[in-house]
Amino acid sequence: MLLVCAVFPLIWVGGLVTTYDAGMAVPDWPTTYGYNLFLYPWQTWLTGPWDLMIEHGHRLLGALVGLLTMTLTVVIWRLDERRWMRWLAIILLAMVVGQGVLGGMRVVQNSNRLAMLHGCVGPAFFALCVALAALTSRWWKSVHERDSHAEAGRLHHVAVCTAVWAYLQLIVGAQLRHMPVDASWNTFQVTIMAHLFVAVVLVVYVVLLVMRIFLNHRRQRRLCLPATALALLVCAQLLLGGGAWVVNYSWPSWMAGLEWTQSYTIHAQGMLQAITVTAHVANGSLILAATLLLALRSLRLVHAAAVNVYGDTTLHEVAG
Repeated sequence: MLLVCAVFPLIWVGGLVTTYDAGMAVPDWPTTYGYNLFLYPWQTWLTGPWDLMIEHGHRLLGALVGLLTMTLTVVIWRLDERRWMRWLAIILLAMVVGQGVLGGMRVVQNSNRLAMLHGCVGPAFFALCVALAALTSRWWKSVHERDSHAEAGRLHHVAVCTAVWAYLQLIVGAQLRHMPVDASWNTFQVTIMAHLFVAVVLVVYVVLLVMRIFLNHRRQRRLCLPATALALLVCAQLLLGGGAWVVNYSWPSWMAGLEWTQSYTIHAQGMLQAITVTAHVANGSLILAATLLLALRSLRLVHAAAVNVYGDTTLHEVAG
């Protein structure tokens, strides 16, 4: 849980780095203007330019997350007897090391493509941290109240597909967020349309998932609570997405005739733009984490009911 709570602010600060185009505020890596990362003068960091503050802060938060990840990996290998869990911890450790290297190489090579890849790995790492928090919890090992339902397989399918679509949406969003300044108008239009299309599909899957949970498993609090949170997150994301378009580009053309929209002026890298766009990015990571958590909990808490030769569902027997 501590690792999860540390990674989410890291995503926020990383989003600010991209929003303010501050990725090259510190031109060297792994040092900071020749200093050891942890020995860089804090007076210069806190009182220096804003770009320097968020970029160096991003590095320090990343180092903290790396330390917590290593600690978690050691604890799991010492105390968790599940072999697959130990290897999952190794994957998490490899991801945080790879993410750090990606961030460093993005600076060394000043590569927009590496920045985009860095932005795709971050949400996946956060979602995996949330998954490990669930997999190492007491209730996961001691759960007794499980639902047996004939359509459990469909619930599992919808839950897993929702998580996949949520991550695909983040990938397309990263493409849009790191669009080169010399990209053609057609490339921009295609990326925008892809982002909107995946958003529609994701909303449909979220609605199906939430409906299945509340119609068939309303007594499972561990499913209903994250399902409610996911629905609220998606509603907020739609509003933030519209807001991100307005603060970055303009009001929709069909609203251009309204007097209060004509008086609006876009302030590049202004406070409103930075908060709105970064919140849209961070909220997307929360949606991915919530969908993965729901997929894991549905697999754990809902099992397919056995069906006898007469086609009747036996609610007291669990298949598999």
